[in-house]
Amino acid sequence: MPLRRVALATLATVLFALLGFTAVVLSRRPSNDRRWSPDQRELATARFTGDSVYIRNVRNIHYRTTHDYDVRYEDRAYDLRAIESVWFVVEPFSGMKGPAHTFVTFGFDDGRYVGISVEIRKEVGESFSPWRGATRGYELTYVVGDERDLIGLRANFRHDSVYLYRTTATPAKARQLFVSMLERADKLAAEPEFYNTLTSTCTTNIVRHVNEISPKRVPFSFRTLLPAYADELAYSVGLLDTTVAFETLRARAKINARAAAYADSAGFSRLIRGRA
Repeated sequence: MPLRRVALATLATVLFALLGFTAVVLSRRPSNDRRWSPDQRELATARFTGDSVYIRNVRNIHYRTTHDYDVRYEDRAYDLRAIESVWFVVEPFSGMKGPAHTFVTFGFDDGRYVGISVEIRKEVGESFSPWRGATRGYELTYVVGDERDLIGLRANFRHDSVYLYRTTATPAKARQLFVSMLERADKLAAEPEFYNTLTSTCTTNIVRHVNEISPKRVPFSFRTLLPAYADELAYSVGLLDTTVAFETLRARAKINARAAAYADSAGFSRLIRGRA
């Protein structure tokens, strides 16, 4: 067979395979009915009544290791008028430059904190793969959780560096962000969506919520796609304290030592912030 015909036949085979793969991917439909990993078995839902919100399935896992833990979900009520702060958490993945997990946590004037972490919803035995994340391999979930769970898991059991930044959000903006994220969590419980490695990740979803509240506040940036640099982006647009140099702020924000020292303390959230 002439070389040109061989090349054309090979190209046709590749294109046919790609079309077949694309058809398979596009045929997948998101579902909330799968054999979920215990730490992501329950979905958070929110019911708003006036200035209060009642959240079902706030996760508060007690860990012994990353694979050995007691699953606990709690129902909690919060006064939206009591929100006073938003904190931005960055967890760069060990041994890699660029990949990271980010999430936000909200502080209340009674000393309570609750985090919201946008993640893949894992089935039993699954772990994260960027390729699977780009090909409808995971559903998207908003984990609403206690800080001892969401921060403690990452700092004390995964042993990743964890940076905790207080944002410059006003209480009014903090309330808007909290409500927006809880509404999205509630919607996902009824209408599942796929995670996407490029367009619907932990960081891109946070940016989307922020820009709903303050349009165009966070511009498109490679630092959204490489969220280990997301704190630099937040600093550059004034979402973090700019009265000190970024390097100084970042050094102060690392909470691993405090998270380890106060892992079992009732005042975990207060103490990791360096408050007596």
